[in-house]
Amino acid sequence: MTLKFRELLEQRWDESGSLLCVGLDPDQARIPVEYHHHEDGIVLFLKDIVDATAEYACAFKPQIAYFAAITAECDLLAICEYIREAYPTIPLILDAKRGDIGDTAKMYAREAFERYGAHAVTVNPYMGGDTIQPFLEHPDGAAIVLCRTSNAGSGEFQSQLIDGTPLYQHVAQRAANEWSQHGDVSLVVGATYPQELAEVRAIVGDMPLLVPGVGAQGGDPTQVVTNGASSTGNGLIVNSSRAILYADGGIDGAARVAKETRDALNAAR
Repeated sequence: MTLKFRELLEQRWDESGSLLCVGLDPDQARIPVEYHHHEDGIVLFLKDIVDATAEYACAFKPQIAYFAAITAECDLLAICEYIREAYPTIPLILDAKRGDIGDTAKMYAREAFERYGAHAVTVNPYMGGDTIQPFLEHPDGAAIVLCRTSNAGSGEFQSQLIDGTPLYQHVAQRAANEWSQHGDVSLVVGATYPQELAEVRAIVGDMPLLVPGVGAQGGDPTQVVTNGASSTGNGLIVNSSRAILYADGGIDGAARVAKETRDALNAAR
């Protein structure tokens, strides 16, 4: 029996003892020079990163834009296949932030779950719940919905008040009370806004939260766990990408930073 995203994630939390998600954002300008001489240099680099960090990870999250921008979707296919085959118990999240209506949303869902074999995909709720539904209705589907994102400008819309309540809280309420009744739903809440993280956790109970912003963006691991952990002490998928991928010391450095980040998160539990 194939486990759905939430089941696979909970199993991985228990097995790994980790809340760390390793983001896979291959920037050609920053990939170590020794990989530049290989035709499949991006795939080889990411395979080495995956192998070096897997023991410290509760999930892997490739960002589709880094591949699509250089027409390297074949590399994304290859690394997704590698993760599924070599580490079948580690959830694979496709960071695509899709958001569209009707048949277009169904095609995006097919792309994520059938083409790339992801266990979950990030989606944008701006166009409404019907744009999320195809990701929930797909037999292999799960949606991680943008709620309170980590970027500096996120408050321009997400903090706007509607009937006295910030928009991101409306998204959290809708996810907890409506969308979750139709399928496997999680939320994105940035590490750079720890108070808002606590507010979202209070709204959604033990729903998983994907938390970007630790590492290069400066989010604090202790505050993330203190404000965002579920009642079981899990509930978090804390992403770090650039700080791990491009750490000093190459692949060994990536493993070291992944371990340090995992340990910092666990120390706060």
